[in-house]
Amino acid sequence: SSGTSPRRKVAKMGAYKYMEELWRKKQSDVMRFMQRVRCWEFRYLPAVHRASRPTRPDKARHLGYKAKQGYVVYRVRVRRGDRKKNVAKGIVYGKPKHQGVNKQKSVMNLRSLAETRVGRRICGNLRVLNSYWVGQDATYKFYEVIMVDPQHAAIRNDARINWICKPKHKHREMRGKTAASRKSRGLQVKGPKSARLRPSRRSAWRRRQFLQLKRYR
Repeated sequence: SSGTSPRRKVAKMGAYKYMEELWRKKQSDVMRFMQRVRCWEFRYLPAVHRASRPTRPDKARHLGYKAKQGYVVYRVRVRRGDRKKNVAKGIVYGKPKHQGVNKQKSVMNLRSLAETRVGRRICGNLRVLNSYWVGQDATYKFYEVIMVDPQHAAIRNDARINWICKPKHKHREMRGKTAASRKSRGLQVKGPKSARLRPSRRSAWRRRQFLQLKRYR
C-alpha cells in the first residue's frame, strides 16, 4: 500500500568478508588488543616455526592456501629496521669508506627476507607459494609463509596448483620470483617507467653498456 515504506536491502557479509573488514580496521580497540596478545605469544616462540593453522584464513585463501593435504603454513619472525654487515666483531678490514656495520639498507623487503629464511633453512623440499603480514612490535615483524609440498599426490593431481611442481620453481623465493620479491624488484611498475627494471636491473644495465649496430646486408 501507499502508506508502507519500501523494504531496505541489508548487505550481508560472509565469514571471510567479515574477517577481512576486521583486519582492515587495525586501529580498532578489538584489533589492537588482539595484536598485542598475539605479538606477545609470537615473541616467545622460535624465530621460524610451523603454525597449526593460518592466523588470517581469509588472507591465506586469497593467496592460494587450501585447508587440505600438501599445504603448510610457517610463521617467521624478522627483526625490523636496517641490516647489519656480516663481519666478525664488527671489524671491517679495508678502507674507511667500507667500515660501516650498522645502517645497511636491505635491497629485499622484510617479507621477502622471511620467505627466504623459511625456504632455505627449514623447508628445502617445500615450495614457497606466498606470504602475508600477521603482526609487528617495536623489534620484530611477523609473517606467515604458505608452503606447498610438490611431492604430495594431492598437489600433483590438482590442476590449479600443480604448476609449482615443475623443477623450474625450485627455491623461487631465492631467485626473486615470489610476489614479495617481485615487488622489491620494482616489477609492479608498468609502462615506460619500468624500462630500466626489466628483465632485471642488472640485465638492463648490461644492455645499456653495449653499443649495438645493426648490420645491413
